[in-house]
Amino acid sequence: MTSSQQPAPLVAVIGGGPAGLMAAEMLTQHGLQVAVYDAMPSMGRKFLMAGKGGMNITHAEPLDNLLARYGSRRSQLEPLLHAFGPQALRDWMQGLGIESFIGSSGRVFPKEMKAAPLLRAWLHRLRERGVQFHVRHRWCGWNAQGALCFDSPQGAVTMPVQATVLALGGGSWARLGSDGAWLPLLAQRGIATAPLRPANCGFDVAWSSHFRNRHAGEPLKSIAAACTDTSGATRQQRGECMITEYGIEGGLIYALSAALRDVIAHTGHDATLLLDLLPDWTLQRVQIEVSHPRGSRSLASHLQSRLKLKGIKVTLLREVLSAEEMHDAARLAATIKALPLHLVAPRPLDEAISTAGGVMFEALDGKLMLKELPGVFCAGEMLDWEAPTGGYLLSACFASGRAAGLGALNWLTSKSP
Repeated sequence: MTSSQQPAPLVAVIGGGPAGLMAAEMLTQHGLQVAVYDAMPSMGRKFLMAGKGGMNITHAEPLDNLLARYGSRRSQLEPLLHAFGPQALRDWMQGLGIESFIGSSGRVFPKEMKAAPLLRAWLHRLRERGVQFHVRHRWCGWNAQGALCFDSPQGAVTMPVQATVLALGGGSWARLGSDGAWLPLLAQRGIATAPLRPANCGFDVAWSSHFRNRHAGEPLKSIAAACTDTSGATRQQRGECMITEYGIEGGLIYALSAALRDVIAHTGHDATLLLDLLPDWTLQRVQIEVSHPRGSRSLASHLQSRLKLKGIKVTLLREVLSAEEMHDAARLAATIKALPLHLVAPRPLDEAISTAGGVMFEALDGKLMLKELPGVFCAGEMLDWEAPTGGYLLSACFASGRAAGLGALNWLTSKSP
């Protein structure tokens, strides 16, 4: 292995996504020399992909509500989000010339609805501050002398540094750089990690071939869903989702995916998701309308006339009920309000929007430094936390990147004579 001929940076940031770039920003604000390394040909690839359909950067709901979205890891993320919350993030964007607005759902978007203008302005500012960017540099761990090791287009490279921020992402969307390949590198150093699991993911459903062939790709709108989590509590959510060839996915499913995934893992068999096809109707009202005499009309015509129920919702009823059950008014009404879907398994890790698992907070100190590796800090999705979509993922990535950068700064300052 040959040594790089470049001057050694004071701090290396490994990972060019939001968490890594925010760590670099904190360090350069205080005049430190920083080099950012990424395995991909360019920075922020997953960030750019996430912004293609409309970059949801954060959420404007009350902070206490926002913090509740982080579940069991709220206590670890709360101080980070208090220090750099949604409004601070919006102000920071404004400083880059990127205006934002609050949508009707409370989600916050850049005015241009894309990630690219934000990333361009950000990288330009970091370059002006002297940050060195090294693409196609895949981190391979440390050598015997403690220098960072990379595979690069020029071959094997080593880089001695005084501090390191790891912001390597989770394990989804490997083609964009988040492949989880860092897990064994940290495990070899005795770092406590939790296995990576899919989060904000779809699920397999054993559709009939007839239903799958006819309805894959169709949306289910204006519905509600409920499930029972491993503690016995009921989780509920309203929204919409999509029928897929393999099962079901979409925002409504993502919001409940952590609970559903954990039930499947805990029980060793499928999880039941109950869909309410008419969430604004009471069961009693549905029963009355279903039981109304329909004369010579077909059942489909009756359901459309009395309940405005048609299309994919009626077909879904036929998928889970037999012909005899469809003509049992009580059974039909109950199923309209609580249609059981048996979710067999979460979709593969690489298809998930995000991942749970990673470096456990117990392996870190309060500044996000690894207790077993002084001078090495971790941030972003590689930490063991998860959150639903809606701006919560990026909020915590930015906030943890900021905290890790400041942690590295404080650590270096404390070591200075």
